[in-house]
Amino acid sequence: MPESQIIYLDNAATTRTDPRVLDAMLPYFTERYGNAASQYYELGRQARAALDASREQVAKLLGADPDEIYFTGGATESDNWVIQGAVFGGKKKHVVSTAIEHHAVLEPLEWLKKNGYGDYTLLPVDREGRVNPDDLKAAIRPDTGLVTIMHSNNEIGTVQDIPALAAIAKEHGALFHTDATQSVGKAGVDVHELGIDCLSLSAHKFHGPKGIGALYLRKGARLAAFIHGGGQERNRRAGTSNVAGAVGMGKAAELCGEFIADSPRQEKLVEEIWTGLSGAIPKIHRNGSRTHRIPNLLSVCVEGAEGEAILGYLDMSGLQVSSGSACTSGSLDPSHVLLACGVPVELAHGSIRISLSHETTREDVDVLLQAMPAAVERLRLMSVTWKG
Repeated sequence: MPESQIIYLDNAATTRTDPRVLDAMLPYFTERYGNAASQYYELGRQARAALDASREQVAKLLGADPDEIYFTGGATESDNWVIQGAVFGGKKKHVVSTAIEHHAVLEPLEWLKKNGYGDYTLLPVDREGRVNPDDLKAAIRPDTGLVTIMHSNNEIGTVQDIPALAAIAKEHGALFHTDATQSVGKAGVDVHELGIDCLSLSAHKFHGPKGIGALYLRKGARLAAFIHGGGQERNRRAGTSNVAGAVGMGKAAELCGEFIADSPRQEKLVEEIWTGLSGAIPKIHRNGSRTHRIPNLLSVCVEGAEGEAILGYLDMSGLQVSSGSACTSGSLDPSHVLLACGVPVELAHGSIRISLSHETTREDVDVLLQAMPAAVERLRLMSVTWKG
């Protein structure tokens, strides 16, 4: 299908790199291509200056100090760094997290436990995907060194009460980390207002390039270094600096005010999509919180139709949506997030995630509202189990 006919509504998976971001990056591939660690000549100094400026842009976006920003390969690396850095760098080896975290958190936790390095507890969530602060209080042990709870969920969009949860961790002397990958660029995220110690983010979620992310690490918070072999990122994360990527991330961070300003419009479109779908498709259910959520994401479950089959029909109409996290798109298992929220297995198989951006138009929404009910109706007619 020609690219001009594609309607992209999977911005929770990734976003289109803004042309202004690409323009900012290009010189650092071809003209200012120096190594930021080479300070004895001009090209190296240009690269270092660009890296420092980009760090300042990301810090400003988060309300942080530039010295608290460390560039990484993405939020997955940042999550791994926090979890392993807390366990290996401190005496307390127990971690508290939630059952709805991204696999970038869940799998490192399991790896540490399997190999005898630490232990973890996963908190339950309610039907909307929210954590009860009392459950966190009950789960923290004397040997708890880290609490890691995502800011907003990548599948259902639910936002946690991070300030309250972080305050509990602080009372018990544990570091608090939040994966804010889905929140940055959709809503204001200020590390001091949140009261956190660490935060992960990826540039490609807010119209920056792929392959670059960052970790906010509060001054005074202790984490072991993650990658060894050089003095980059203040001796904490070795490897030749991705200057072009950092420049792109910095420029995207600079543009986030523009993206966030469009959030009310996106939120309105999300409500119009839900109104249209719920009016046209019987037995469709909305997932996540209606009040505590990021503005651009809608997650639904449809009875009597497989999510993957719905996606196939929508793709033929030029609509690009997903059934959940892009990181688990190859799995036939139902979403662990939906199951943790109490969604029945058979219903979880019918999940669809729609996520907008500032580039989404009213016309895009109209196409979706025509195509998706038609797809569900066709699939239900072919189903031997659907009874209407």
